[in-house]
Amino acid sequence: MTVTATPVLPGGLGRPGPHPHVFTRRAVDAADTGRLRAQDPNYFAWLDHVRPAAACTRPVRLTGESATINPATGELLSLASTEDMPDGQIYKPCGNRRAAVCPSCAEVYRRDAFQLIRSGLIGGKGVPAAVAGHPAVFVTLTAPSFGAVHTRRTSKTGQAIPCRPRRQEALCPHGVDLRCGRLHAADEKCLGTPLCLDCYDHHAQVVFNHAAGELWRRTTIAIRRHLTKTARAFGLPAASFRLSYGKVAEMQRRGVVHYHVIIRLDGIEPDCPGAIVPPPAPLGLLDLVAAVEHAASSTRFTTDPHPHQPAGWPIGWGDEGKGRYADIRPVRIAGDGDITDAMVAAYLAKYATKSTEATGHACGRLNGDTIDLYANPDGTHPERLIDAAWTLGGAHGWTGLRRWAHMLGFGGHFLTKSRRYSVTFRILRDARVVWRRTVEHDQDQDDDDAETTVVINTLAYTGSGWLTTGDALLANTAAAMARERAEAAREALHEHHG
Repeated sequence: MTVTATPVLPGGLGRPGPHPHVFTRRAVDAADTGRLRAQDPNYFAWLDHVRPAAACTRPVRLTGESATINPATGELLSLASTEDMPDGQIYKPCGNRRAAVCPSCAEVYRRDAFQLIRSGLIGGKGVPAAVAGHPAVFVTLTAPSFGAVHTRRTSKTGQAIPCRPRRQEALCPHGVDLRCGRLHAADEKCLGTPLCLDCYDHHAQVVFNHAAGELWRRTTIAIRRHLTKTARAFGLPAASFRLSYGKVAEMQRRGVVHYHVIIRLDGIEPDCPGAIVPPPAPLGLLDLVAAVEHAASSTRFTTDPHPHQPAGWPIGWGDEGKGRYADIRPVRIAGDGDITDAMVAAYLAKYATKSTEATGHACGRLNGDTIDLYANPDGTHPERLIDAAWTLGGAHGWTGLRRWAHMLGFGGHFLTKSRRYSVTFRILRDARVVWRRTVEHDQDQDDDDAETTVVINTLAYTGSGWLTTGDALLANTAAAMARERAEAAREALHEHHG
């Protein structure tokens, strides 16, 4: 048995070939570099070494040593150095959750997110299966309108209808006609863009993105307070229930975030506060829906003053003028409901791997040297949003807007959960590492007789990305073939079990 101390690298250190070889970067094209690598006598040793990160777009390269120690005696059993490995370094997947940056790592993140969200609805991964009977709702909390934008609209029967039809000409103060009689396709670039860029309130939108996390915190407080009043009306103690949730932020095409949330109602066991138990009767689904509706419509606050807005900006959910604040739907575990656990988990996991790509903008963190490349007060919609975040972030107390200008002002996590909703990403990743090392372990060795050791990795960052384009092509091709074999094996197992 082997116990590995942090930092833990997925897939371990790899197995070096009999004659480790360090490949030198050459100024040749991908075909030549790939041919040279493939002709190297230690090619298969290198391929086995990079396998844990083979599908990654920009793997992290590490150098250092790995020491194996007997924890009982403190004896150093072995010492491995990356100098003796292919390329003289270790390749670790970048772990980026954004599909636009690294599709492979984003797919791993998406599958973990699916398991994390679904286990909070049906149990598993350490969560009791009894949670399937707890009241749960799927809530979509939307942002207010900051101006008219091109959008896809459907009638009550599901038929597509024009974007913004008007019988008469409707000119804005800037002379732009605010009519649009088109039936937009799903992939049109104009979707989410304002009909008049000068009328659109870009400042208010980036401030809403920046304050969305605080608005959600106040919303959860309002839900708890409303449920507390309901519980007391039933004669129950105030500390008789608990809210558990999993939340995903989605960046809409217009560049504003809204939240998709699974909210589950649990009870509290006084003798075991950490246990996940059903809520006390008669507190149930209808009470949870009423609490969420009340909180979504009533939770509002005003930001601190700003030189551009001395009175502050009002922050709240939805469109107050139209009375639409949130979409609340009960989650049914059985497959006969409109919203099922698998549908919700897949839906949220999909958005967990996305960011600002829907707006047509994607870049890293900005600074004074790079801001002019992406911000323009008279440019496109994303450029104006970035400029608004950077401009407003120059005031004292608002520097967070500049820090998150590349995210259009939003600085929160795209997937968060409450402590007792379900399993954590770390547990899922550690379980995957243990499984991989178990598969790679000598199956003939008796686990009961295996010696317990501790592996301590002392590694330093060397760089990111493959050494050559040829290396990237060879590694990604090998990873693609491995995925195809794994999919074929899964299909065969499904067919075998009917």
